[in-house]
Amino acid sequence: MINKGVKNADEAIRDIADNSVLMLGGFGLCGIPENCIAAILRSGVKGLTCISNNAGVDDFGIGLMLKTRQVKKMISSYVGENAEFERQLLSGELEVELIPQGTLAERIRAGGSGIPAFFTPAGVGTEVAEGKETREFEGNMYLMETWLKADFSLVKAWRGDTSGNLIYRGTARNFNPMMASAGRITIAEVEELVPVGELDPNAIHTPGIYVHRIFQGSNYEKRIEQRTVRK
Repeated sequence: MINKGVKNADEAIRDIADNSVLMLGGFGLCGIPENCIAAILRSGVKGLTCISNNAGVDDFGIGLMLKTRQVKKMISSYVGENAEFERQLLSGELEVELIPQGTLAERIRAGGSGIPAFFTPAGVGTEVAEGKETREFEGNMYLMETWLKADFSLVKAWRGDTSGNLIYRGTARNFNPMMASAGRITIAEVEELVPVGELDPNAIHTPGIYVHRIFQGSNYEKRIEQRTVRK
């Protein structure tokens, strides 16, 4: 078995260069690669294109990378919790491609499956369809969307082994499995890293064939994006 383990996040992201295209797993602040994002901040790389469901919040997740002006373009679905994102978008500092959430998920899945394009009804007749091919099937109009792939996919899992097999926990699974398959190099950070053979094969969500580097993360905050309590 190939040991894909690396020492830490800084070693894992060592070759992420300026102008790279990154996929970052997570939904809101759930299941995001916190350690990898911190390492990217330390590295100072810039001109990044980030593909993620959302852009974190002002002081956490991708929001931290926006503050340091390391992100050139965001390809995402929902960005309503980030005031700095809004400011950069309205001022023209940040290029943004907003995509319906299901379409975003399917474009990433297509990238991992080697499917260059597919047709979907989502976005027909809206700004989403501008510049894209439409075609009629059985009396309904569909919009052609193309695959999304990345130079690096950064994912977060609950448990993993040294061969890169991953298990996600609960809703932290979200975009992580499909992004793991769509990166030229996939980097996984896990809460618990175990030897090969420790994971139940039937419980594995991402096979190690998709993962190139893996490390055990630390100091996870696992923030709650919106906390509502009873008065």
